[in-house]
Amino acid sequence: MQLGLSDKVFVVTAASSGLGLATAHALVAEGARVVLVARRAEALAEACVELNGGDDAPDRANSLAADLADPQVPQRAVDLALRTFGRVDGALVSVGGPPRGGVLDNTDEEWSSAFSSVFLPALRTARAVTSAQPAPRMAFVLSTSAKVPLAQMAISNGLRPGLAMLVKQLADELGPRGGRAVGLLPGSVATERLQHLWSGTPDPQAAREQAAAAIPLRRLGEPAEFGRVAAFLLSDAASYVTGCLVPVDGGAMRAL
Repeated sequence: MQLGLSDKVFVVTAASSGLGLATAHALVAEGARVVLVARRAEALAEACVELNGGDDAPDRANSLAADLADPQVPQRAVDLALRTFGRVDGALVSVGGPPRGGVLDNTDEEWSSAFSSVFLPALRTARAVTSAQPAPRMAFVLSTSAKVPLAQMAISNGLRPGLAMLVKQLADELGPRGGRAVGLLPGSVATERLQHLWSGTPDPQAAREQAAAAIPLRRLGEPAEFGRVAAFLLSDAASYVTGCLVPVDGGAMRAL
């Protein structure tokens, strides 16, 4: 199958590791070019060297070391894509995960901070990309909490469904122009974020094993498995897919 990604340009956020970096690798492998955005400058530099085939020249990848919670960063990322590659076609938007806690446990400050670091950056990135490309391909990394609540993840359970509805409405607004928007719902994928969440439990190894046992495939996902799905959804091959949420969870989510 020809994905039609050759020379397309995407902004990829949270791209220094995990799902973002895996998606960047999948996109570049299909001929696309990427601007990576994350806070860790050293990790981004290493990722760019690898994506550029060991060369320092940004033939396939360039990076912006910055915090996406900064309101100016999404536009800076789009501007960098335009300066480096002359165009921007879309984005994979992944943002930081909120802290654990029950509905009554998290403080007002934690809720407000999560809205500022999770919800608003996704919205601002969509604005910045569409300002340069009126018909973009936008993929938003959400969570299965967009459909099914996760224990002790009240803030995620509160914010992710809202972002999912934003994706649906954005698809309605972009569709007449030829643009698309989709959400991806990763389940238990072996990332630093998941390891961090498990580290807050009494027995992290037991938590990992319990998570794997609850998945029909009986294993955690690999970031590359997510990255391939994301790259497909951003490609020409998925040109009639928009306004939907796509689980990448090994069959774990019980909701339709």
